[in-house]
Amino acid sequence: MIFDIEMLKKFYASFGSRVERSKQSVGKSMTLAEKILYAHLFNQEDLKSFKRGIDYVNFRPDRVAMQDATAQMALLQFMNAGKDRSAVPATVHCDHLIQADMGAKTDMNTANESNKEVYDFLSSVSANFGIGFWKPGAGIIHQVVLENYAFPGGMMVGTDSHTPNAGGLGMVAIGVGGADAVDVMTGMEWELKMPKLIGVKLTGRLNGWASPKDVILKLAGILTVKGGTNAIIEYFGEGTASISATGKATICNMGAEVGATTSLFPYDNQMSAYLKATNREEIALMADAIESYLKPDPEVIENPEEYYDRVIEIDLSALEPHINGPFTPDAATPISEFAAKVKENGYPRKMEVGLIGSCTNSSYQDLSRAASIARQAYSDKLKVAAPLIINPGSEQIRYTADRDGLLASFENIGAVIMANACGPCIGQWKRHTDDNTRKNSIVTSFNRNFAKRADGNPNTHAFVASPELTMALTIAGDLCFNPLTDTLVNEAGEQIMLQEPKGTDFPPNGFAVEDNGYIAPGEKKTEIKINPESARLQVLKPFASWDGNDLLEMPLLIKAEGKCTTDHISMAGPWLRFRGHLENISDNMLMGAVNAFNGKTNAVLNQLNGGYEAVSSVAKQYKAKGISSIVVAEENYGEGSSREHAAMEPRFLNVKVILAKSFARIHETNLKKQGMLAVTFNNKSDYDKIRENDHISIVGLRSFAPNKNLTAILYHADGTQESFEVVHTYNEMQIEWFKAGSALNVTK
Repeated sequence: MIFDIEMLKKFYASFGSRVERSKQSVGKSMTLAEKILYAHLFNQEDLKSFKRGIDYVNFRPDRVAMQDATAQMALLQFMNAGKDRSAVPATVHCDHLIQADMGAKTDMNTANESNKEVYDFLSSVSANFGIGFWKPGAGIIHQVVLENYAFPGGMMVGTDSHTPNAGGLGMVAIGVGGADAVDVMTGMEWELKMPKLIGVKLTGRLNGWASPKDVILKLAGILTVKGGTNAIIEYFGEGTASISATGKATICNMGAEVGATTSLFPYDNQMSAYLKATNREEIALMADAIESYLKPDPEVIENPEEYYDRVIEIDLSALEPHINGPFTPDAATPISEFAAKVKENGYPRKMEVGLIGSCTNSSYQDLSRAASIARQAYSDKLKVAAPLIINPGSEQIRYTADRDGLLASFENIGAVIMANACGPCIGQWKRHTDDNTRKNSIVTSFNRNFAKRADGNPNTHAFVASPELTMALTIAGDLCFNPLTDTLVNEAGEQIMLQEPKGTDFPPNGFAVEDNGYIAPGEKKTEIKINPESARLQVLKPFASWDGNDLLEMPLLIKAEGKCTTDHISMAGPWLRFRGHLENISDNMLMGAVNAFNGKTNAVLNQLNGGYEAVSSVAKQYKAKGISSIVVAEENYGEGSSREHAAMEPRFLNVKVILAKSFARIHETNLKKQGMLAVTFNNKSDYDKIRENDHISIVGLRSFAPNKNLTAILYHADGTQESFEVVHTYNEMQIEWFKAGSALNVTK
């Protein structure tokens, strides 16, 4: 089935002419990213050459995708927008709230029972507003989008940071907060700073144990977690043609871990083949007809340095398998050097659990390559040293993999097949262990490995690798094992060398599924009820507008030290159940952030009584007395997820300002959308001037204007004062959001 076929026909009929008109206006050849961006301008009359990294531009995306954890808040906001129907095709996918515990059947029954209130709300809102609904068990949002909705040359926003997965089909797909999604669904312009362009030239061809995952693992080591901020990563070169569409999606997916706005590949035969394999031949034929517009112009390929802001080259033929971690996805190490790193740093050498799946690596190709190693372990009588968990990417993949014996290959060596959902990747893992606090090591095919993310244990050293390498290390149970050079001893005492993984891009007998889990929106309107006594859902009340005054003598709530991701600001795991209830989820605000003054988490000075209390508790007490507060942080504040709760919780608890050394892209936008003031130090060393019992003013707001710095004044307890400049990136529209109290307040 092809969804939204009439929209797609119109899109492809006009895409070429829009690109040509854009090239004439800009006056130069274009990269693929530029072609797609310019073809999606909200007003084609606004055509001009936009400055990368400087100009804010209004776009008109083709569709919206939302996962169930973030969809709750997005739809609660959309219900306040006064619209009868989503202006663009949109879908909701129930994948985040399913806990991985005993196995797919048991866990699905538990999820459907425990989350019934939320699922009923999401399905009801979807039906009322013309939104497609994918039931629990249908699959992980990004895999389902790739199988059903992604199309070459399109533009999509999604309420999840790994939305760029669709770049595997040549789509500009961008992770956003719920308020951004609502803008698109209401038919408003969607604003984005024109991204810079990082060109990654791929040469050669992957071989042996090397996989698409290793491309992005290596690139993460080059760029670091913030090296792609406000940039699109565009892959080009002859090496791209040898990577499958799902392999390309893996690479694009994990571009989120370097802060990239999105990632994408040029259209080729691999994408065409995937579209045909997933029953979308008509789309493939339309894309084939305009193929030249779905790749960079020849001049770009010939002289990439003239068209990209940075060019990086990776030789696929020489690429080693990589393992990244622990505690950060950019700590990249080739397998040949990893054993030495483990020993040098004293990482727990025993590998205790292997986890394969996630939106990054749960395709049929991924499972087939990992299964080939599992089959060898079974046939050669190798004892599997560590437990193995498998999360298929979609019901279509699960059904087909089961039919073809792939799941049986895993089960034969003791694997537990979990639901088609995110599970352990996002902290929805009920880990069964003898001690949930001790130091230990796990290896996953996931994308993110921040401390406590998978199982809540800060001492779990999580390493990220390809599914096939994860499989090999699971069999060995040893982080120092290198399947390219080392042998294992089987039950007969024989030395066994694991064979190179073998898999197929597509199932030999095609994909199959009995029930894909999709529910089309209905035409009949029904009343959407939210129980006022519910602990899971709460009607969203608009935030108050700015009172027109400077923000004076706000007590410091917390000075966060070191990494402060969205997991630190608003934890996932057990807190996911409160994503539709702003008041309740605000109890987790900044509980994972490290207090710079005592090195502790969730213990900050309450300036009302001099004691140390939980961050949210102190903020609530300030709020009850009408006192605004301020949060101070270091680099790349808000790195990680797109969850806007990390911006909404401080807003709800009367935090007025986030002052950081730098912000992650999505989070800075989320703060702006919710009427928060997000500013950075003009001189980063000013961070050191802030004392624990300071009161801080931000002045200059009465003349708040683009490119005009504000001033921070520190009032120290000893009666002294200091002041310094702080920088903002607000444009005129975003300043109006601030004045109105939120972007949605402006749209009403």
